Amino acid sequence: MEKLNENILADPEYDGRDIALTHFSVKLLKEAGVWGRIPNISKSPIKEARVLNGYSPYFLHFDHRKAGCDELGYLISNHLIRKAYYDEIKNFSNIELITDTTVTSINRNPEAATITLSNGKIIETRLIIAADSRFSETRRGEGISARTLDFGQICVVCRMQHEEPHFDIAYECFYYGRTLAVLPLTENQSSIVITAPSNQHNKILNIAENKFNKEVSAQFKFRLGNMKLISKRFAYPLIAVYANRFVSTRFALIGDAAVGMHPVTAHGFNLGLKGQNALAKEIKNALEKKIDIGYPSVLTNYQSIHRRVSYPLYLATNGIVCLYTNETSKARFLRKIILKLANNIWPVKRVILNKLTAIED
Repeated sequence: MEKLNENILADPEYDGRDIALTHFSVKLLKEAGVWGRIPNISKSPIKEARVLNGYSPYFLHFDHRKAGCDELGYLISNHLIRKAYYDEIKNFSNIELITDTTVTSINRNPEAATITLSNGKIIETRLIIAADSRFSETRRGEGISARTLDFGQICVVCRMQHEEPHFDIAYECFYYGRTLAVLPLTENQSSIVITAPSNQHNKILNIAENKFNKEVSAQFKFRLGNMKLISKRFAYPLIAVYANRFVSTRFALIGDAAVGMHPVTAHGFNLGLKGQNALAKEIKNALEKKIDIGYPSVLTNYQSIHRRVSYPLYLATNGIVCLYTNETSKARFLRKIILKLANNIWPVKRVILNKLTAIED
């Protein structure tokens, strides 16, 4: 079930979000037949990543050569991934896409489940899977609580063109007051991600374009020369969510409905794919063994696997955000120390590289 119109799904508009895909996510997209549907020109490789703290020239550096691969990952626009998935599922006769529709009620028991839709249709099923955002109404309706962390920040995203080449280097700049990410796209273009206190929402979105260009160029120390806005600016609230359960009787949560991450570590979309893959494997195993796919054992296996993967990342990401947005003198000192330790202790750096690239997953 999908509340959007099918025309929107078939040709989604650019929404400002460019997704940093790990190697494992690329593998899943290939297996799903989606990767080949995305134009090669729209797959932007990330060769290096640099993490800066405050206005210090020192940075934490990750290089694809140290990771033993041709690139750390790829940057691809969210709307192109959505379109590729839509185009692929249209090839399957056993998938029915019901659009312009919402779920009005769900009834479940140990034997079966039914869904009542806003168009009056009732669907009987063995398993209900909800993936309706981190603010999931389905999750709430089923009585599954979730811990939330409102960072009191907004994320403003857009695309900018610049004078100098980026050499496929991604930057995460933890400045004081704001965070700026500059992520490499094709040619001399970059995806820009600004995180700032929520009360700066209107200022960042509505400031005159020429002033916005000057501010971002100056904040980035003109590393790429003068930068020019080439897209709309989009704003998203930064709220992390972790469901206290991922499953219930004949019911499972995936994607942001299960775990909604802060974008700073770029794990959100990739983690969603991992959860989806974990549940799909459990369902496949159940079918092969002729076990009901809605049985508790099937769902608890999925929950155990996904919680084991997602919870440490969720806590670590929130910890990074809280530390690198803390402006106290103690926090600033600790930020410097952590960056240097991560840069110079290879086993630590190796772990971080593995998480960034997901080559070994």
